[in-house]
Amino acid sequence: MTKPYASNEGFEKIDAGLEGVVLLRPRVFRDARGQFFESYHGAKFAGLGIHDQFVQDNQSQSMRGTLRGLHYQLKHPQAKLCRAVQGEVLDVAVDIRLGSPNFGKWTGVVLSAENRLQIYIPAGFAHGFLALSESAEFLYKCSDFYDRDDEHGIRWNDPTLGIQWNEASPLLSAKDSALPLLAELPAEFLPRYEAD
Repeated sequence: MTKPYASNEGFEKIDAGLEGVVLLRPRVFRDARGQFFESYHGAKFAGLGIHDQFVQDNQSQSMRGTLRGLHYQLKHPQAKLCRAVQGEVLDVAVDIRLGSPNFGKWTGVVLSAENRLQIYIPAGFAHGFLALSESAEFLYKCSDFYDRDDEHGIRWNDPTLGIQWNEASPLLSAKDSALPLLAELPAEFLPRYEAD
C-alpha cells in the first residue's frame, strides 16, 4: 500500500482535456554533467490522485508513420502511464466506457524525449499512438498484465471518433487494420462507466 506523500513536488499535473486523463511533467535537474528527473514515484503520484499499482512495463520501437492501436482489455483493464524515451509520438486516449458522459470522445498529445511529458490513461479507455519521428521508443507502464485472450480494439480511423492523426496511410499491423468500428462492438465488449 502506497503511503500518502507530504509533497507532490517533482511533478506538474496538467489537464489533458478529457476527464480522467492527465498529463504529467517531471521536474528536471540540470547541471554540467547532464540531467536527472524522476519518471515515476508511486507516493507522489498517489498525492496527485493516481493510485494504480503498475505491474508491467512495455517498450516498443516504431518507425515514422507506424500507428499502434486503438487497444484495450476488458476483463483485465489496464491503466497506462506512457512516455517517449526517444523520438516523438502522438498519443491518443478514447473514452469507450458505456454510460460515460464522454463516451466516444478522445484526446491526443505529443510525447517526446525532449518535452518529457507523460500521459496517464485510466482503465476503460482505448489507447493508440503514432510515431512522428524517424524512429520512436515508447515506454508504458500497465496496471494489469497483458492477456492475449482479452485483447480488444477499435479501428484507428473510425469516422465517428474523428481522431486527427494527420497521417492518411499509417503503417499498421494486419490485426490493427482489421479492428471493428466502435458502433460495431456489442455492448458486452465495452467497459462500463462507474461514477466516483
